[in-house]
Amino acid sequence: MVQRRTLPLALAAVLTACALSPSTASAATDTLTVDLGATTGAFHGGAGGSLYGVYGTGVPSDAVLAGFYPKTLSTKAQDGPQHPGADALEVVEPFVANGGRDVYVYMTDIYRGFPYQRQPGQAGRDDYRAKVEAQVRQVVASPHRDHIVYVPFNEPEGNFYGTGQYSYDRVSWLSDPRPFFEEWEQLYDLIKRLDPGARIAGPNTSLLFDQVKGFLDHCKANDCMPDVITWHELSSPDKVRTSVAKYRSWEAELGIGPLPININEYAFRYHLSVPGQMIQWISALEESKVDGDLAYWNIDGNLNDSVAEANKANGQWWLFNAYGQMSGDTVRVTPPHPGKQYTLQGVATLDRDKRQSRTIFGGANGSADVRITNVDRDLFGESVHVTVQEIPWTGQLGDSPAPRRLLDTVRTVGRDGSLVLPFTDLKEMSAYQVIISPVGRGATAGASTRWQKTYEAEDAAHTGTGWSRNGPEGSPRDVAKFATSNSYNVGGLRTGSDVVLSFDVEVPQTGSYDLSVFSSTYNKWASVVPQGPTNVFLRVDGRQPRELRLPTSYGWVVWEHTDTRVQLSAGKHTITLAASDPELGKTRGDAIIDKIDLTLVDPATDGRSAHEAEYADLRGAEARYGVKHASGPGVAVLPQGGSATFWVHADHDGHATVDFDHRGGGQATVRLNGHTVDGLTVGTAAGTDTAQLFLSAGINQLTVTGAAGNVRLDRVRTGPATAAAPVKVEAETGLVTGAAKFSDAFPFASGQVATNVGDGPANALTLDVEAERTGRHVLVIRYANAQESIPTHYNPDPVTRHADIAVNGHVQRIHFPNTFHFNQFRDLTVPVDLEAGTNTVTFTSQELPNWDGTTFNQFGQRSEYAPNIDYVTVAPLLG
Repeated sequence: MVQRRTLPLALAAVLTACALSPSTASAATDTLTVDLGATTGAFHGGAGGSLYGVYGTGVPSDAVLAGFYPKTLSTKAQDGPQHPGADALEVVEPFVANGGRDVYVYMTDIYRGFPYQRQPGQAGRDDYRAKVEAQVRQVVASPHRDHIVYVPFNEPEGNFYGTGQYSYDRVSWLSDPRPFFEEWEQLYDLIKRLDPGARIAGPNTSLLFDQVKGFLDHCKANDCMPDVITWHELSSPDKVRTSVAKYRSWEAELGIGPLPININEYAFRYHLSVPGQMIQWISALEESKVDGDLAYWNIDGNLNDSVAEANKANGQWWLFNAYGQMSGDTVRVTPPHPGKQYTLQGVATLDRDKRQSRTIFGGANGSADVRITNVDRDLFGESVHVTVQEIPWTGQLGDSPAPRRLLDTVRTVGRDGSLVLPFTDLKEMSAYQVIISPVGRGATAGASTRWQKTYEAEDAAHTGTGWSRNGPEGSPRDVAKFATSNSYNVGGLRTGSDVVLSFDVEVPQTGSYDLSVFSSTYNKWASVVPQGPTNVFLRVDGRQPRELRLPTSYGWVVWEHTDTRVQLSAGKHTITLAASDPELGKTRGDAIIDKIDLTLVDPATDGRSAHEAEYADLRGAEARYGVKHASGPGVAVLPQGGSATFWVHADHDGHATVDFDHRGGGQATVRLNGHTVDGLTVGTAAGTDTAQLFLSAGINQLTVTGAAGNVRLDRVRTGPATAAAPVKVEAETGLVTGAAKFSDAFPFASGQVATNVGDGPANALTLDVEAERTGRHVLVIRYANAQESIPTHYNPDPVTRHADIAVNGHVQRIHFPNTFHFNQFRDLTVPVDLEAGTNTVTFTSQELPNWDGTTFNQFGQRSEYAPNIDYVTVAPLLG
């Protein structure tokens, strides 16, 4: 972390991608060239790192964490008081279990405040040495010690060896490095003595100062060289390339290394959550073959603005999901403006074993060509299957469906071995993925026909008093602010207002349209505190009245979207958002509006998705093309133990019909979100196996694993369910004991709410839950949690609460992320085993101690209570 600073579609209506020779290529202004014949090294995947991105077990969910394809995690010292959650020895287990490699422990975060409140002089050194020793002894006793990297200093030039009140002698080490070098050696020797296999990272400066070269020279001479070199790149994406090159030149000059590099804080608020901005950082890190951790500017536990709630992913998450599924070797990508920020950038790979090339790119508006050269005919054939997807921006807290398919087609490779894809109307906030594979024998899906358009709030007409136009927000010139569509937003929908926003829209045909309202409501704003979510009123041409509840968040200009569906006839309409409605009431709260998006609903695909197995994450499995009757270009052949993992989005908690299309050849088992689906087998005779599976709202990890023979898995499809609806159990139908009670003080709850559950097992909620049969079930818990601890600097510090949930006596601890207001309820899915008949479910909680089991946090960072509980629903995992 750093101190707060002032810091300086898609395809044309139908993508006309075709095999063009250079003489007939599109005359687009810019061309991004992918040279499949120029390998630049093995795919590294190091950009998928995070600072304070994991709060604890389940926050984020295992599915979301695994699908992010994490590599490194920088986090606080165990029991450090910097922020709630993110304790190193508590997060390492879920991080490693979901594919993470290394956890970097910021040992300095054992202190409060930033700059760290360590005493000056030798007293501070002595105190810190004792704290370092305690941390190392904790790590040595951990079964995950091999995944820990020690970081003994963080930004020493602004903390222990800077000029501030908490520094050693108020002399910056950049001017006189001797005191810093002395303590570095002392702590290095201490850590290595206590943990001979330790990996130590440093110097961990806020940027790559030229003085770091002197640090390296000193470490070489005194046998205290870091095992990993770390610094922060809080500048611009291309600075990654020049800094890494500078550092590597120092290594060559000094005769050391090459050492692993982790740029363990990168990107600003303006970049985070925005796929088109993040691809620029990813491309720089991947090209440099170094690791990087997203910077922690906002709240922890959400993979640095990639996740909403525990299990919902935004556009940034889907970008890292696409990046993490790359494989093979990277190939040379030449952007139209090398070295120039905020222009089109990209990453591309070629996996010869899988016979696939993947390219992700973005960062510019308008038209551009993506030119793929040296397409190997021996590998791909004379023609190739091309799939193009858009990964849009959906806000910091906005749930995103899977990337939108823009094209799925076959193209002939040009005589010169090239393929040109001309794009128009690229969106700079979006990223795009192109997958190329051999041509199969199945049908292609063609171009997406869904019409979609954005209408900016600042362009809407308005009436009433109190309207305001706000901005500009984040931009390349002000990267400390949050990204906002078109840089501006409007206010005025608030308590006591008569503002009406009128959006003039025009749609191409009669039908259903999904309407998304991008809004932000600050949970601590005086008019927001009483109610929480801000209610506003929507009409279409003065009709179809409805109330929308715009959610609260941890700050202004933190965007989320509220979705509804409207019926529109072809032609022009006026959509209004108002602070009052003659039939429905008046607004309470205060919201700012960024934009609205309108999307035509395609009845043929509404509520349905399809996932080709040959594009899945294959482990010990083979992509095979040209299989008769297969959809898309091919299938995935799953031998015994080989698997295909799919990342399936659901827009609500509930059963879905899941079809497993296959061409026979064997049998396979299915795991959903880490749990085996008993009673479901895929395979044997060619065809489709169908199940009613309970999908969690947001991301679901669906893994098909070969059990016998060689299953030829074609694809997985989801659609509306036929299973019975989950059973709802209101909290007030249960029993509360001790200080726990039922409250009707929350108007957005379904009924009464169970509160004060916790502060010891005597204060509990007990519910009776019915199950028709014995086996694995799902509890969906409707809850609210708005507890916060007092922050010491710019990061808000929402607290995750936990509940110990006993089902027929079997207890599991579940963490509930913050909902930002006690009148804002969210759902959390919990798998449980139930018996046929009546089951007793009991919720308790109490404050958890520090790692030693006896002491407790002094700053309110570990809660004594479970969340407030509105109701639960229960359903079998397999309907």
